[in-house]
Amino acid sequence: MKNFLYLFFLSFLSCKTNKYYPEKQITKDFGYNHDLDNNDNFSPDNQWLVYDTRTDIGGIAASAKVEKVNVNTGEKRVLYQIKDNREFGPGVGAVSYSPVINEIVFIHGLSNSTEDNPYQQWRRTGVIVNENDIERPIFMDARDIDFPFTKGALRGGTHRHEFSGDGNWIGFTYNDAVMQALEKSTGEKHNLRTIGVSKRGIKVKVGLNTKGENVDGEWFSAVVVKVVPNPKPGSDEISHAAGDSWVGKKGYVKPNGIRQRARGFIGTVKDKNGKNVDEVFVVDFPENIETEGDCGPIPGTNENLPMPPKGTVQKRLTFTANTNQPGCIGIVRSRSDGSLMAFLAKDSNGINQIFMINPNGGEMSQVTFQKTDVFGSFRWHPDGKSIIYTCQGSIQICSISSDAFEKRNKVISKPSKESPTNLVVSHDGNTLAFNRMIGFKGKSSKQIFVIKL
Repeated sequence: MKNFLYLFFLSFLSCKTNKYYPEKQITKDFGYNHDLDNNDNFSPDNQWLVYDTRTDIGGIAASAKVEKVNVNTGEKRVLYQIKDNREFGPGVGAVSYSPVINEIVFIHGLSNSTEDNPYQQWRRTGVIVNENDIERPIFMDARDIDFPFTKGALRGGTHRHEFSGDGNWIGFTYNDAVMQALEKSTGEKHNLRTIGVSKRGIKVKVGLNTKGENVDGEWFSAVVVKVVPNPKPGSDEISHAAGDSWVGKKGYVKPNGIRQRARGFIGTVKDKNGKNVDEVFVVDFPENIETEGDCGPIPGTNENLPMPPKGTVQKRLTFTANTNQPGCIGIVRSRSDGSLMAFLAKDSNGINQIFMINPNGGEMSQVTFQKTDVFGSFRWHPDGKSIIYTCQGSIQICSISSDAFEKRNKVISKPSKESPTNLVVSHDGNTLAFNRMIGFKGKSSKQIFVIKL
């Protein structure tokens, strides 16, 4: 009751100073979810949104299909479907569009999933479907769990696939099946989440094994972030890497004037007292990801994860571990020109706000000054002048200008008890899409809404 009155009060105050933007519900199939899942869901022409159909209980494992919906007409089309999918898998989900062609990439659980050996973080791959040849899906990343491991293949599961601005690379988070097995047998931590990339045009042949665990891939894959089980306290070593995205559509400009391809991410360090703290990092990597670096073999060993290729440079950007409000959270999101990276961290009052930092380093600057926490589902507007986010049950948009916060921040949706999630902005900047939970006949399901900006 208190929450309802609070939101009603916020709505009353806001309606005196804000004109809410009209919302349009574009999916109305209340029997299942339409999950945007913080991905790049708009088609290159901005006319379609792609999503998965995960269940509340079974998650991606229980999602049998990937669909798209037209933002203007509500027309739906199935782009990929697993026949006879079960609650344990294989499952499909977390789908993204290429920004340049009608091509999608998504998680696909292993086809040999069973109740005893179900879909897992380390038992999945990326599958690509080109809409001009929808009947011929391809595996993005090759998978090889048999030693000696194949260069360009991985040994586990990729997730949160994201096309680069030119459509020729895909970034992802990664968990390793070989390290998971080692962890299970030794009781020591080895299954560490990290980050990798795949490059178009270099096929990787593995060959099938009798258990159906291995697959060939159409793209060459490499892990680009080094993680260790026990980082040295006070060092820049990390034990976990996630919350990643591309830095700029074409990378970022380094001090020497060279444009660099990179991923921004959240990495877990240990402070000087040995406590875990999440910080913002950036990893630069070369165009050639096939040459072995100093850390070890690109495909990994039975005792170690796959290692970054030669020329990969991992840099820490934030040092909140040394402050009274340590830690950064969410997904690191870059402005389209790559000059600024946005993320969530606590202000001096312990409230989660949006901050920015240059990928070359420097001081972090605060963007929002809310009285309550900003949530993790935020996006840059494509013009690079503002950030769209959720707070106090509303979608809000904030300019990054030097004006006072009250002048540059605007509430654009009516406050609701359950906050909108999974914000995504069209490439032309004219349409904002998001999820809302909608009740129907005593049940709730995740539906897609749009707002014209």
